[in-house]
Amino acid sequence: MKPTEAAIGAPCWAELGTADVPKSGEFYTALFGWTVTTDPRAEAGGYTMATLEEVPVAAMSPLYAPGQPVAWTVSFAVLDADATAARAAEEGGEVLMAPMDVFDNGRFAVLRDPTGAMFTIWQPRSFHGFGLWDEPGAPCWAELATRDVPAANAFYQALFGWSISDDAYAHLSAGDRQFGGVQDMSSSGVPDAVPPHWLLYFRTDNAAAAAEQAAELGARTLTQTFHLPGTGYFATLRDPQGAVFALYEAEREDATAA
Repeated sequence: MKPTEAAIGAPCWAELGTADVPKSGEFYTALFGWTVTTDPRAEAGGYTMATLEEVPVAAMSPLYAPGQPVAWTVSFAVLDADATAARAAEEGGEVLMAPMDVFDNGRFAVLRDPTGAMFTIWQPRSFHGFGLWDEPGAPCWAELATRDVPAANAFYQALFGWSISDDAYAHLSAGDRQFGGVQDMSSSGVPDAVPPHWLLYFRTDNAAAAAEQAAELGARTLTQTFHLPGTGYFATLRDPQGAVFALYEAEREDATAA
């Protein structure tokens, strides 16, 4: 899918905060075929754009705050960053960075939900975010991992108006666009030391081969490639700088038919 503009309430961008932008760029370029370009302006702070065939798919930036973890952050599109940040605080969330302008691209803020998962919001102006979604080498799914699913669901529904299914694995939708899900960390065996978070999935044509390649490039395999019948193949990894991400390969029609 090639979004032409950000869908309000849905994921619109993803950024990797990393201690070594060049090394991270080398890793993801080798894995996904990205081209990475660092903004030369001093005021851009080393912000680096990743593209596929000149279409933006993600970004990387240095760590800006003490104690900031190396991690992928998912951003959700909003009409008004200031109003959304204020509402997040009213609903029990925390504003970690107040809304600020990014040149003429848009306005963003860094938030944390009441269960502890961090995310950002983006009010688009000249830049709407993903130029590709759910295509090989691009993000395709955003999964919230939390230990308090009811509290998280209530917060995000109040903040973004999402539709949340009542399946064992809840699916998240903004309008008619389904974009993610919710993992209950309290019942899935996730170690207590792992904090609530948003996990970003990237689409690939072959999850097992991509996971093997990522390991050869220095990533650590957290979850070996597995098959979920009717859905596809998945693997979870930690990149060489420490950021966790997942791979997804869609179920093939011939496999479904079989």
